[in-house]
Amino acid sequence: MTTLLLADDHPLFREALRGAVLRVIPDATLHEAENVETLYALAEREADADLLLLDLNMPGAQGFSALVHLRALHPQLPVMMVSAREDPATMRRALDHGAVGFLPKSADAAQLGEAIRHVLAGDRWVPAAAMTAPAAGSEEHDVARRVRDLTPQQFRVLQMLCDGLLNKQIAYELSVSEATIKAHMTAILRKLGANNRTQAVLIAGKLALDPETVTPPPEEAD
Repeated sequence: MTTLLLADDHPLFREALRGAVLRVIPDATLHEAENVETLYALAEREADADLLLLDLNMPGAQGFSALVHLRALHPQLPVMMVSAREDPATMRRALDHGAVGFLPKSADAAQLGEAIRHVLAGDRWVPAAAMTAPAAGSEEHDVARRVRDLTPQQFRVLQMLCDGLLNKQIAYELSVSEATIKAHMTAILRKLGANNRTQAVLIAGKLALDPETVTPPPEEAD
């Protein structure tokens, strides 16, 4: 039995992807996630799944950070990125951060079937244009290494920080005390090699799709 995980925040695209997958593998078992929190829980529960099809632009997952985090937690789970962004640099970066493939959302059913068959057989699959782009730089790989050292809760806090939330807002969202968030923040800064919140966001922003557009978080008193 083949088990696939589908992670995309658009219900219509998940429905289309589900139909396309079942045409290729009629007896496949499919599990879906519509947001990153559901995705992390699903990946934990279905860690032995054969493939995760992950939307590159899911809200709450900045750029390639979710891919890096999932590959650290579940290295045995193959991940194929799915995105409407089809520029060679984006596709190449996905491969460099551990994806087994990159499926453009413009792909037709035949391409989808080919891609899934290749990755389930243990191969990589990307459009040929991906390999025309240069590999991700050493600085980006170093940031990925630091992000992999974060615990799941620290990673969630970092993602919320990158979304511009203050400590008290993060504490509310995670149903913990503000003191707990401050302790997490201290560990995050240490692991990322950052001196403050702004530096942490800018460092993590190296994994964003467009690092130059990353916005520093609001200042916050200790």
